[in-house]
Amino acid sequence: MKAFAELLDRLVLTPRRNEKLVLLADYFRTRADPDRGYALAALAGTLELNTVKPALLRALTMARVDSELFAYSYDYVGDLAETISLIWPENKTAHRLNDQSLGAVISALQQSSRSTAPQLVENLMDTLDVSERYALLKLVTGGLRIGVSARLAKQALADFGKVDLSEIEELWHGLKPPYVNLFSWLEGKSDKPENLHPAPFRPMMLATPLDEAEAEMLIPEVFAAEWKWDGIRVQAVSETGVKKLYSRSGDDITHAFPDIVSAMDFEGALDGELLIRHADGETEPASFNALQQRLNRKTVSAKQLQDYPAFIRVYDLLHQGARKHGQDLRGLPFDARRRHLEIFIKALDPLYFDLSPLLDFQTPAELKHLRTTRPHAVIEGLMLKRHDSVYSAGRPKGPWFKWKRDPHVIDAVLIYAQRGHGKRSSYYSDFTFAVWSDGSEDAQLLPVGKAYSGFSDEEMKLLDRFVRENTIQRFGPVRAVRAERQHGLVVEVAFEGLNRSTRHKSGLAMRFPRISRLRWDKPPAEADILENLMRLLPEKPATA
Repeated sequence: MKAFAELLDRLVLTPRRNEKLVLLADYFRTRADPDRGYALAALAGTLELNTVKPALLRALTMARVDSELFAYSYDYVGDLAETISLIWPENKTAHRLNDQSLGAVISALQQSSRSTAPQLVENLMDTLDVSERYALLKLVTGGLRIGVSARLAKQALADFGKVDLSEIEELWHGLKPPYVNLFSWLEGKSDKPENLHPAPFRPMMLATPLDEAEAEMLIPEVFAAEWKWDGIRVQAVSETGVKKLYSRSGDDITHAFPDIVSAMDFEGALDGELLIRHADGETEPASFNALQQRLNRKTVSAKQLQDYPAFIRVYDLLHQGARKHGQDLRGLPFDARRRHLEIFIKALDPLYFDLSPLLDFQTPAELKHLRTTRPHAVIEGLMLKRHDSVYSAGRPKGPWFKWKRDPHVIDAVLIYAQRGHGKRSSYYSDFTFAVWSDGSEDAQLLPVGKAYSGFSDEEMKLLDRFVRENTIQRFGPVRAVRAERQHGLVVEVAFEGLNRSTRHKSGLAMRFPRISRLRWDKPPAEADILENLMRLLPEKPATA
């Protein structure tokens, strides 16, 4: 347990990606099974510990610590696990487990019930040191927030075993923690595990961003062009009666889209964009805001299925037929895969699967014109794919490009701030911003979005100082900051799109907002007004 706690501490304090990869690979190399497998599961989000909830942790802490002290501490620290690990009083008489290894602790937690878990957790908290308590609480709450994604953990695993990341991803959904067979193969002690998953995820091919200067250099006849739609990239796999829908990173989202799954009457694997149709039957997709009503849900109601009907705009055919008897098409050129797809999709229900159209262009100038005159608000830009490109996992440079539209930019006023997580837990780094209701002197500030990215570490420190020096009210971990016509902080906000929303006072919801510049030079009175944003709305309303 101590080694895992030390790993988390070092990952939190290590900002660089390559350094994190070295730390992870070293841990996998030096730790034994099953500890390293459980650590991998925790980092990749596949570890299931369902008997301990945040409410239980709060209750255990309140029984030991004054409630006011806990509230003040939590407000200052900003992270539940870190707060409890620091404030938990020492108990030298507690009985330690015979084995305090990560594997032993997880095994004990997995075997506990809702009735026995409180005593187990309390005993563990009493016998672990501060860093170990922090690691334990991060495990049981399921939110590490240490700057390590599932993909980064898999990349570290690939580095450790000196294999390609795509090999790890091909196997991933057929394996379970603590991944003993996987580590044995990576160390050269056994054969490569066989993925017995009946409908496996296949690592996706991604595009490289393209700028205007690079677009001018393209040879038009080498590339095919498609619209880049503002949904989420998915893979629909149906083999031997098993039907799965995966996100771009390989997360299983099947349960959230039963309407699409019921229409997957095929054998094979499709790559496409998950979108929402307008409930009134309009053929073009609704906004990303509508899609959000279906994402990250364990169950979907009949009303949600009716109001937000989903479909896939298909880009590619990766596998045709069942795995053992069909054809893997990923090694074929794009044009050949496209011909297979055009035939394959004719047998599918067009209400749930339609074909992404190819666009006509002869010159870079025509391509630029397509990008700037997109026919629908849900189009983010263009996808360019070499006619001869095979389907390679990851983001190879050259075969595919994405040329997104320029982001919208507004000037807004900072009104609320909250502490971040992980290495940002000591800083106010999550911000709510607003625009003026109108151009009058007595206009009000209306919140229009939240952002926690786009600024440098140095700018984050300046923002944190501004928040602390200009706090006018506190709401738990959130601070309201002074925001008046002549006193406050204006931030330039870039975002990808805007939609109507009944859940927000302004009536608007932003797509991917981020702070692109701090406008210390600009008084809040000169920030944008709501009318300026309203002009950016798509013509057809899409409520949330």
